[in-house]
Amino acid sequence: MRFIILILFTLNLTAQNDAQVISEIYKNSLLNGKSYDWLDYLSNEIGGRLSGSVNAERAVKWTKSEMELMGLDSVWLQPVMVPKWVRGAPEFAYIERAPGITTNVNICALGGSVSTPLAGLKAQVIEVQSFEQLEKLGKDNINGKIVFYNRPMDPTLIDTFKSYGGCVNQRYEGAVNAIKYGAVGVIVRSMNLAIDDLPHTGSMTYGNVPVSQRIPSAAISTKDAEILSEMLKINKEIKFYFKQNCKQMDDVLSHNVIGEISGSEFPDEYILVGGHLDSWDLGDGSHDDGAGCVQSMDVLRLLKLSGIKPKRSIRVVLFMNEENGLRGGRKYAEEAFRKGENHIFALESDAGAFTPRGFYFEADENNFAQIQSWKELFKPYLIHFFELGGSGADIGPLKTKNNVLSGLKPDSQRYFDHHHSSSDVFENIHKRELELGAATMTALIFLIDKYGLASKIKL
Repeated sequence: MRFIILILFTLNLTAQNDAQVISEIYKNSLLNGKSYDWLDYLSNEIGGRLSGSVNAERAVKWTKSEMELMGLDSVWLQPVMVPKWVRGAPEFAYIERAPGITTNVNICALGGSVSTPLAGLKAQVIEVQSFEQLEKLGKDNINGKIVFYNRPMDPTLIDTFKSYGGCVNQRYEGAVNAIKYGAVGVIVRSMNLAIDDLPHTGSMTYGNVPVSQRIPSAAISTKDAEILSEMLKINKEIKFYFKQNCKQMDDVLSHNVIGEISGSEFPDEYILVGGHLDSWDLGDGSHDDGAGCVQSMDVLRLLKLSGIKPKRSIRVVLFMNEENGLRGGRKYAEEAFRKGENHIFALESDAGAFTPRGFYFEADENNFAQIQSWKELFKPYLIHFFELGGSGADIGPLKTKNNVLSGLKPDSQRYFDHHHSSSDVFENIHKRELELGAATMTALIFLIDKYGLASKIKL
């Protein structure tokens, strides 16, 4: 009986100690955090960071220098070849109801799209909501027309990422499917739950379609998608005109930015925290994913500031080229496996800088049980969401049967208002929410480092 009491007392004392450390982490982030100031510089002094752009390389150099100032054990650049796509002059589009009678619409080229002819492209429009509908219409009805994909995000889904996942294929694969039936162009309803004037870009693919057969693809704002759809109900003969000047260039050299604190007991066990440094160019990439980068950097700084000496080696990785190729994530995993590095845990922040709600995990039963046992430590901070699910695109290539991957889950209700659009800017970042996210990530990293993986323990 005394032995059981001793065990319970020890467990309670350990939990109290963990709670005290986590409380210190939150205080340090909210009182002495660096993430907001870092993001201010990254967003306002450097700006949007398309892969292969000058700004992307400025961001690489700046984040490396900031990590060096943090006094980490090592900081380095990992070379990676990335695609270089250039938007060119601003796009222009209108709906033509009759010769000379037009309505301008808000439009932007999709990342990776080819340009229109120099004079632009004008054709009749055919509206669809799925690839199956496209197939039923067939070439006779589509040939020579612009395909208008108008499947909205499902507003009934509380998890807006599921809503996004339910319609993003029309953006990514829309051109490949439309080309089969002789379409001359593609316009896509922006991936956005709000009805507004902002077009949202994002990546698209041509698959194996030869360059000579590729058609221009663009996104229009949700408000303009509604207008166009209503016009088509009245008159199916209306035409759509758009002009864009984008171009795909040759791949160029870029880098992942990596910083590390070496483990004091298990230096060959790696814990990774990161985000992607590249962004789209319409805004400055504050939510997607400047926030994840500066939060990840601050994790290592907050550990040091809180007096925590990690047992395991903890790396921050700022990945390049998540948005239109995932080259950075794949390169990092390739090198890690080649070197035989044991990454026991990886956490990514790539869902915006809104109030943190918890985490998704890719984990086996034993590891998830251990992680759930820590949930009480997060409840004072209103962090209740600990669920199995996805993690992050950049860390996905690191997954093995033995490790755990995780993704920070902020409140997502407003995220897609900004995602890939001109409103993804620093002024839409809330300082406290950003710092709460950094603290939440640091707390989880602290626990993973202290206790390791549960798979090594018989539960």
